Amino acid sequence: MTETNGKAGCPICRKPMVTAHRPFCSRRCKDLDLHRWLGGHYRVKTEERQDPGEGEGGDPDEG
Repeated sequence: MTETNGKAGCPICRKPMVTAHRPFCSRRCKDLDLHRWLGGHYRVKTEERQDPGEGEGGDPDEG
């Protein structure tokens, strides 16, 4: 399907969106966006801190 929508552009390359790959223009741009997400290029900054007992491999309540 190559139907396009003139209202929005591809977020990767700004070409017209193709309905079959919405919101992208092609499979290539869709896969590139997925690669960026999986590679950590898109991150949401948080203020969370790791608790002192976390990450040590055990349950701090067990003793």
